[in-house]
Amino acid sequence: MHEGHLPVLVDEVISMLAPAPGSLHIDATLGGGGHTERILEATNPDGRLLGLDADPAALARVEARLRARFGGRLVLRQANFRELATVAPAADFGAVDGCLFDLGLSSYQLADRERGFGFRAGGPLDMRFDPSRGVPAAELLATLDANELTALFRRYGEEPKAARIARAIVDSRRVAPIGSAEELAALIERVLPPNPRQPRRTHPATRVFQALRIAVNEELEALEAGLHAALDLLRPGGRLVVLSYHSLEDRIVKRFIQSERRGCVCPPEVPVCVCGRNPRLRLITRPSLTPTAAEISANPRARSARLRAAERLAA
Repeated sequence: MHEGHLPVLVDEVISMLAPAPGSLHIDATLGGGGHTERILEATNPDGRLLGLDADPAALARVEARLRARFGGRLVLRQANFRELATVAPAADFGAVDGCLFDLGLSSYQLADRERGFGFRAGGPLDMRFDPSRGVPAAELLATLDANELTALFRRYGEEPKAARIARAIVDSRRVAPIGSAEELAALIERVLPPNPRQPRRTHPATRVFQALRIAVNEELEALEAGLHAALDLLRPGGRLVVLSYHSLEDRIVKRFIQSERRGCVCPPEVPVCVCGRNPRLRLITRPSLTPTAAEISANPRARSARLRAAERLAA
């Protein structure tokens, strides 16, 4: 396995996807390519995989690392998984046996000093997965008012001190714009000094950085679109596997699976079903899966991961 990026819950992902020789899979979040590598190994000699990533740097790394081993069995496309419904059929993946979403950032993205995803690596506050599209995080910090920033940090970061942080950002930018990840992280540390009686498990800027990244990339809207597209692409018996890293993502995944297990969308007061919608998914993780203590020790970034998996029922 490539030492630069450790794939999260990789054995569990393979167990849930159950890849077999000749099968077709989609890795909707290619990242470091660790899951892709294992899936392609398990589908030898003729299974194929479509790997998507909005980040061109991720595609280039995986191309350099895996192309020689897997040749034409690995198909790569630069796309956000919100485009799955059109990108997959165009790449001859119109009906597949499995689809994986790993919603975490790769170690490469967190360490990239040019992108500002992580406050430890620093760099310009961009945070766009695809640097050619959308508005960078620094622009949101420069243009939203205190109420808008508060709402953003609450909605996407579930940050309890959102209003205090938003006011500090607005006060600070009157003097000079906040352009780097280090500046923003330092500002939040000043606003939220440590409490000696309550040791911190995470950096105080974690929720704000999460909120900005989600907003910049419209991640929650993209997830909704991607999940619906994946379900339409799965053959009966095909598996949907999702790794989420915070409650906002996990809630969307959980509700989506619950809705597709239920099928019927008639209101409760209707005595018999009139919508005719059949269940399309069967849950195969009861409960959801989380990393072992050993995995968290080897890869601390895995600590918040939660895996949910479901199987496509016959239409």
